[in-house]
Amino acid sequence: MEVPDYDLPEAAIAQTPVEPRHSARLLDALDPSGALVHRRVWDLPELIGPGDAVVVNDSRVIPARLALEKRSGGAAEVLLLEPDLQPDPGTEQTEHADPAGWTALVRPGRRLPPGTVLGLPGWAGRGDEPVLEIGARLDGGQRRIRFHQPIGPVLQRAGKMALPPYIHRELSDPDRYQTVYADQPGSVAAPTAGLHLTADLLEQVKARGAAVCSVDLAVGLATFRPVKSDRVENHVIHRERYRVPESTWAACRSARRVVAIGTTTVRALETAASTSSLEGESELFIRPGFSFSVVDVLLTNFHLPRSTLLLLLEAFTGPRWRDIYAAALAEGYRFLSFGDAMVVGRA
Repeated sequence: MEVPDYDLPEAAIAQTPVEPRHSARLLDALDPSGALVHRRVWDLPELIGPGDAVVVNDSRVIPARLALEKRSGGAAEVLLLEPDLQPDPGTEQTEHADPAGWTALVRPGRRLPPGTVLGLPGWAGRGDEPVLEIGARLDGGQRRIRFHQPIGPVLQRAGKMALPPYIHRELSDPDRYQTVYADQPGSVAAPTAGLHLTADLLEQVKARGAAVCSVDLAVGLATFRPVKSDRVENHVIHRERYRVPESTWAACRSARRVVAIGTTTVRALETAASTSSLEGESELFIRPGFSFSVVDVLLTNFHLPRSTLLLLLEAFTGPRWRDIYAAALAEGYRFLSFGDAMVVGRA
């Protein structure tokens, strides 16, 4: 099948989030007749009823862009992409251990051959140990890296949020690229639909008689990459770690409707259903023809052309996504990570 595409004007790409969070616009496409209603995210409780389960992805974004130095003092940058999902044989691992191995992008790539060690600024002069080592070259300009020190303190001292490449402004408040319920560290990109929600809004949802529960899916930067193949079937989906708590799964199985906040939540829930496993690695490629068995309603942002997220949307709500996107562009909705949102039902 062909990759879904549309024209996205540069001016429609939001560069900063709105304040307050729940003042973002919400295009309500739940009416089966196809009628669209222009709302704000703060109207979400009006669309929720008793017996619904509203599910969020509580993964926390890590500061994945690292400013480091070579032994010579030359500057180097490492952008973490995805952790090793399988530890090396013989590597001691605890249940919640940080993975030492990652795939990453590095700069300047040509001056960082395999075996190069990097440390925190001024490390060599102080006699400190390096924090990581550059490894083999991979496809797409990626590199293998391996940490020599615990990753948490390194991220705290040298890391910055890695905003998507279409965001050209620095955030004055890094917490705005974090959901208010972020808990489990591990994502290098935010589950952006959840950026619109506030604690007060979620309390209003509960007051409507709905359950609010969570999953944990570690979002990788590959989420934002376009599908470069002419045919969807030739695209290789990226893997992501996921966990669905038993309480969340029970709430979904007994719910009147399951309302997923974001595509990453959909992926976690539908992976659990298709594999009969509540925890593991998701390689689920949701595209038109996929049979959904858990999620009934999706609140999501407006996605990049030719993206796997757009494929998921088409699989979920059918070809009417084109009319919804056309209406959003005509009405001046803001697109992508810091943009507005839409809510749709399953076709």
